[in-house]
This record gives sequence, C-alpha cells and structure tokens, in this order.
Amino acid sequence: QVQLVESGGGLVQAGGSLRLSCAASGRTFSSYILGWFRQAPGKERQFVAAIGRSGDNKYYADSVKGRFTISRDNAENTMWLQMNSLKPEDTAVYYCAAGRNVYFYTRNGEYDYWGQGTQVTISP
Repeated sequence: QVQLVESGGGLVQAGGSLRLSCAASGRTFSSYILGWFRQAPGKERQFVAAIGRSGDNKYYADSVKGRFTISRDNAENTMWLQMNSLKPEDTAVYYCAAGRNVYFYTRNGEYDYWGQGTQVTISP
C-alpha cells in the first residue's frame, strides 16, 4: 500500500510559479506510475500530468503543456510538479495519484492511491 501526501500549494499572482511535492510511503514507489490531477469547484477532476516508473516517459494535458513539468526521484519517494506561467484557470485542488497498472493515464479510475490534495489559487 502507498500513502501520498501533497504539499506546496498556495496563493500566487498570475504569471507566477509554484512547485508541488508528493511524498510517498512504502518501499515499492518505483513500481508505480504517478500522476497529477486537479479539481476546480463545481467541475470534474481532470488530468494534469503523468510520469512513468523510471521517469523517462512524461505526459501532459494540452492546457498545461509547456508551462508545467512533472518529475520524480525514486530514491527519495517523491514526485514534483513545477508550475510556471500560472493562470487564474489553474486554480484548483491538486491531487497526486499512484497506480500499478495504468493503461490510460488520463483516467482517474486507473489509479489506485490518492493524496488528500493541496489548494492552488491564482489571482488575476
């Protein structure tokens, strides 16, 4: 079993940057595909980014491509999401997720474990 804890959220102005972290427990961190999702008030949870087990393969939603960067360090059991050029529409609760067998990385149902979420608010 894996426990995930996000941190790094906050309030920034448009154009600013934030770096989210996702710390995981367990000794099998490297066997999981990891993802970031976000949920704005009144909206469904949506895919943001995903990263393969070794960190070589990365996938992004079109809305964040070129602005966000996902990374992981299996030795530190940690994943990050570097968010630059933030926009008010990026405002949401951001969740990290882990899954052993993820075939459709954009689907939240593919992931087995979720963190509690961290709030990101971007002011105009």
